[in-house]
Amino acid sequence: MKKICHMSSVHPRFDTRIYHKELMSLKKAGYQVVLIVADGNGNETTADGIEILDAGKPSGRVSRIQKSRKTVYKMALQQHADVYHFHDPEMLPYGAKLFRKNNPVVYDAHEDLPRQILSKYWINKPLRKFLSFLSEKFENYHCKRVSHIITATDFIRDRFKKLHPGVSTVENYPVLSDSLIESKTDTSKASEISYVGAIAQVRGISELVKALAHCRNDIRLNLAGNFSPPEYQDELRETEGWRKVNVIGFADRQKVRELLQRSFAGMVTLHPIINYRDALPVKMFEYMAAGIPVISSDIPLWKEIVDDAKCGLCVDPLDPVKIAEAIDYLYEHPAESRQMGLSGQKAAMEKYSWEQAEKTLLNVYVDLIN
Repeated sequence: MKKICHMSSVHPRFDTRIYHKELMSLKKAGYQVVLIVADGNGNETTADGIEILDAGKPSGRVSRIQKSRKTVYKMALQQHADVYHFHDPEMLPYGAKLFRKNNPVVYDAHEDLPRQILSKYWINKPLRKFLSFLSEKFENYHCKRVSHIITATDFIRDRFKKLHPGVSTVENYPVLSDSLIESKTDTSKASEISYVGAIAQVRGISELVKALAHCRNDIRLNLAGNFSPPEYQDELRETEGWRKVNVIGFADRQKVRELLQRSFAGMVTLHPIINYRDALPVKMFEYMAAGIPVISSDIPLWKEIVDDAKCGLCVDPLDPVKIAEAIDYLYEHPAESRQMGLSGQKAAMEKYSWEQAEKTLLNVYVDLIN
C-alpha cells in the first residue's frame, strides 16, 4: 500500500479541503494516509483510518514560521512516504528540501497569496503592496522546486503554469454526499435567506443587512459563521435592518443543511475586491447543491457561472437597494425560484462537485507514483 503524507503548520486537522476532501478521497482510493499538523491537539487515528500527528501548537506567528514548519518537516521525513503533499506557502523551502531528497512533492496552493495579501484590511496599504510583491517572488522562486502544483482555481493555475510544467486545478467544490439536500416537493419556503461563512465587511454583510430594510416583504437573514473581527457584530447592530437578522454563530454540517432547507435563497454578495474576482466561492456551490437559488455579486466569473446554470440572480454587491430587489423577486416568484434551485442542483451534480474535482487529484497521484 502506497503511503501519502500531507503536511500543514497552519491549517486545523479537520480542514474541509485537506481532510474531508483530499485525504478522504485518497483513503477511499486505497492509499495509507498520514496528516501532520501543528494544532496542539495531540496524535490520533480517526474513525476514517487516517493517522494524524501533531507537531505542537506554536506560541505565535513568529514561532509558527520559525519552529513549527521545521518540526513538521522533520516529522514528515520520518514517514518515508511515497508522496509528500503540503498546504502552506511558508512550507515551500521545506518542500524543496524533500524534493532534493528525490521525493515526489506536491504544493497545494489554496489561494492566490499575493492577491490575498492585498485584501488584508489590518495591514496598511503601502505595506500590503510590498508584502504582496515579496510573497510573489518567494512563491515563484520555490515553486519550481517541487514535483507538482495543485491549485484551487484556473486563475492560480495559469499563473504557476508560466513557471512549472506540472500544474493542475483541483477545485474546492462541495462534497455532494455532505451538502446535497433533497428539495421540498412543493414551492413553500420560510421567509428566510441565509449566508454561510466568515462574517466580515469585505464579504458584503453590511450591505446585506441594510438590504433587509429595503425589502417590500418581511424577510429574515440567517447569518451562520463567526464575525471577523468580533467587534464587527457591534457595528452591524447599529445598521438599519439588524432587527431582521438571526445570528446563528458557527454552524456544523447538519445545522447548515437545516438552514438552507428552509431558506428560499443563499447569499454570496461579496465585495468585488481583487482577491475575489477570480475565486470560486464554495458557499455558492453549496447553495446550488442544496437546491436553492443564489443571489451573487455580479463579478464576471460568478455571473458567468450563475447565468450558465440559470440558478439565480446577480447584483451589484455594494447597492443594498439592488440586493433587496433581488431578494423580493425570488420571494414573490416561488415557482421560478424553485426552477432556479433545481437548475443549480443539476449543475452542481454534473460540474461543480468534489466528486468531479477528485478525479484530477487521483490522476496526479497515479502519475507521481508511477
